[in-house]
Amino acid sequence: MQQLSVRHLLGIKNLTENDIQLILGTAREFKDVINRPIKKVPSLRDITIANVFFENSTRTRLSFELAEKRLSADVVNFSASGSSVKKGETLLDTVNNILAMKVDMIVMRHSSPGAPHYLSDRIKANVVNAGDGTHEHPTQALLDSFSIQDKLGDVAGKRVAIIGDILHSRVALSNIFCLQKQGAEVMVCGPTTLIPKHINELGVKVSHDVREALNWCDVANVLRIQLERQQIKYFPSLREYSLYYGISKKMLDELDRPIVLMHPGPINRGVELTSDAADSHHSIILDQVENGVAVRMAVLYLLAQM
Repeated sequence: MQQLSVRHLLGIKNLTENDIQLILGTAREFKDVINRPIKKVPSLRDITIANVFFENSTRTRLSFELAEKRLSADVVNFSASGSSVKKGETLLDTVNNILAMKVDMIVMRHSSPGAPHYLSDRIKANVVNAGDGTHEHPTQALLDSFSIQDKLGDVAGKRVAIIGDILHSRVALSNIFCLQKQGAEVMVCGPTTLIPKHINELGVKVSHDVREALNWCDVANVLRIQLERQQIKYFPSLREYSLYYGISKKMLDELDRPIVLMHPGPINRGVELTSDAADSHHSIILDQVENGVAVRMAVLYLLAQM
C-alpha cells in the first residue's frame, strides 16, 4: 500500500504531488462508502482521535467528527471555552493531558499560525491542522481540489481565481500551494488592501477587477471577508465591497462560457455572493461540504498507517 511522506498534516506546503494524489484517490473510495446505505467502515476501530478546537468552527469540526465516526474511531471533543485554558493552562500542557488518556491523533484548530507545527515537534501523536490563524487550512484545499476533479475531471491546466479577502485567509494560501502542485494556474483578486504584498512571488496572477477574474477563470473560489481577524478598516463599508467585488448570478450568466463557483463557507450572503449566485447551477458549494467528509476520512486513514 502507498503511504504518505509525512506523519502529520500540517500544511499543503509539506506535501508532495504524490501525497496529494494519494489523498484524493483514497477520498474517492471513501466517497463511495459514505453514499452506501451503511456508511461506516471499521478502518480506525482501535484509534482514538481528539478534536481540539481553540477557535469557533461549525463545518470543519462537524466534518472531522463525522469522518472519524464513519471510520469507527473513538472521538473526544475539546473546546477552549469552558476548559482549563481559561485558567492559564498552556497549549502543550492541555494536549499532553489529553494524550495521557491514550489519544492517538489530534485534530487542532488554533488562532496562532504555526501552533500545529509547534505541537507536532513535542508529542508522539499524529497532528492534523484544521486551520492555524491566517496560515494554512490543508484539508479545505484538498477538498476544493477534489471538488474540482469531480466537476471538471482534472485540476491540471485549469484556471482558478481566488476572490476576496486573501490577506486574512488560510484557505487562500493552502489552495495556492495545492493547485500549483497539481498544474493549475492561479489568480488572486480583491481590493489592494486585502492582497498581501509580494504575493506574485508565489507565481500567481494578481487582479483588482472581479469581472476580469471571472472572464479569465474556469473556477471561481470566493472567500468571505474575515472581519473577526481585521484590526483596522481595509475598505469603507461592506456595501461598497459588495458593489465592487460581490458576485451575482447575472454576472455569471453574462460570461461567454460556464464557470464553476466555489466557497469554503460560511457565506456572507449579499456581500461576496448574492443568494441567487450561491444557489445557482454554477455553484458546487454543497458538493464541497459532502466531499469534505470523504477527504478528511482519507487524511485520517492514511495518517493512522504512519
